[in-house]
Amino acid sequence: MTENGVFPKMTRSASDSGSGEDMDETKSGHEMTPLSVSTDLGPASPNGPLRTPKSPSKISIKKRLRAPPGAAKPEETRVLHTHGRRTLYTAGRPPWYNKEGQLKDAFVIGLCGGSASGKTTVARKIIEALDVPWVSLVSMDSFYKVLSHEQHERAIRNEYDFDHPDAFDFDLVISTIQRLKEGKSVNVPIYNFATHARERNMKIIYGANVVIFEGIMAFANAELLKLMDMRVFVDTDSDVRLARRLRRDIAERGREPQGVLKQYMKFVKPSFEHYIEPSMRSADIIVPKGGENNVAINLIVLHVHNQLQARGFKLRSKLAQSSHNGQPMPGSLHILEKTPQVNGLHSFIRDKSTSRDEFIFYSKRLMRLLFEYALSMLPFKDVVVEIQPGVFYHGKRLAVDKIAGVSILRAGETMEQALCEVCKDVSIGKILIQTNLDTGEPELHYTRLPRDIKDQYIFLLDATVATGAAAMMAIRVLLDHDVPEEKIFLCSLLMAESGVHTVAYAFPKVKIVTTAVDRDVNEFFHILPGIGNFGDRYFGTDFSDD
Repeated sequence: MTENGVFPKMTRSASDSGSGEDMDETKSGHEMTPLSVSTDLGPASPNGPLRTPKSPSKISIKKRLRAPPGAAKPEETRVLHTHGRRTLYTAGRPPWYNKEGQLKDAFVIGLCGGSASGKTTVARKIIEALDVPWVSLVSMDSFYKVLSHEQHERAIRNEYDFDHPDAFDFDLVISTIQRLKEGKSVNVPIYNFATHARERNMKIIYGANVVIFEGIMAFANAELLKLMDMRVFVDTDSDVRLARRLRRDIAERGREPQGVLKQYMKFVKPSFEHYIEPSMRSADIIVPKGGENNVAINLIVLHVHNQLQARGFKLRSKLAQSSHNGQPMPGSLHILEKTPQVNGLHSFIRDKSTSRDEFIFYSKRLMRLLFEYALSMLPFKDVVVEIQPGVFYHGKRLAVDKIAGVSILRAGETMEQALCEVCKDVSIGKILIQTNLDTGEPELHYTRLPRDIKDQYIFLLDATVATGAAAMMAIRVLLDHDVPEEKIFLCSLLMAESGVHTVAYAFPKVKIVTTAVDRDVNEFFHILPGIGNFGDRYFGTDFSDD
């Protein structure tokens, strides 16, 4: 034991950096990752909804990197709103994979301790002190088993043991933490302690670079322990825990004092002595006094920060520097036939003097041709239709039930209308990926995807692909949501050779569909000769420099 009351035992390997997201399923049938996350989980601002940041106007890279006198520091520019101790950040999630598309495991912290020991408080203080985005908190309370009618009746009489390992669905716990560690999207049950049952809706969690898992039986399963990179035990005096439990169960869970005391003496106290306290030996760090022990929390945060820094990737610069000279185009690349019509459309949209109206008109024509070409690569089945009595036609129909278009904002969003015009009943998802001007790396800010996306063929939309960094991130998001790689079609009007090789190397089963491929990418990651900034030209934000 140190003089500060901390019991360090050992250190373990680790993972990554980022901001976490966990939200309930929406009624629209999509799952959402918010643009901003809170580093303090206190009440929302009473002053109404936050204003979303406006789209930036066109300025050069050099001007963006050259801050004017008195400007905010880079980290300050990513603060969206501050209210008291509650801060919302616009910071995105940096790449959680390497240039081969291989994942970095999330860093998992296990928090164990007796009932009402302050585990959640410690977890939230760790999140605040980490001060990094993309951290997710998962409670073991969500994983109580579904009770039978007889067990439910016993629970109402305070005669069911919720503090025994058998009360938890460890198979679901392990699979959930395993998927989060692998960067996958998960559905977490919501348990109602007043009714002793799971809610119909579930909580969707995706994009965690740090996962904090807390619960009374967090250390009770050997397989679950193997998934944890750091194990923390919160040690709090039994009298303090009893007082907290009384206050919590009466105020928050609608219990009677006599029932709470009966349950504590019959189940909670024996369970702590038989299962929870002995699991302390599995801890790497023991935290006396719970959330009041700032020294212990700072020690945990320091270790996690070191692990996150050790796992950082510089992706886009590596992709731009990768040499593919002399290599043949991959077999997964499909280029629209260069007919006089296609050549003419490119002449219009590449011409810098083309007006905005004409640029939009000819771009949409080219998009429709692109999607018709991409649709021809989907599975088809033979059909026979009757033209008139006794006259039949042997033809084809799509052998695909569902198709979804997922646009990489903002330029990819321009392709949605053309897709809907050539593909009936297509569902639409969105992924916002922006470049961090300090690091030059792509960062994930927001996702909105159809709930059943894993069962659909996906047209991933981006108007231009230069290095392939944003496309790689978007494909990785789809794979994390269990979309099979072979069901993803990356559709782009124009690609650079480096972007084609990047995507094909990392994801060889993804079909790459485009209308043209240019050779070079400059030091600002722009395609040469290219098409200009497609989003600026389409949306009319291409303002000239003074």
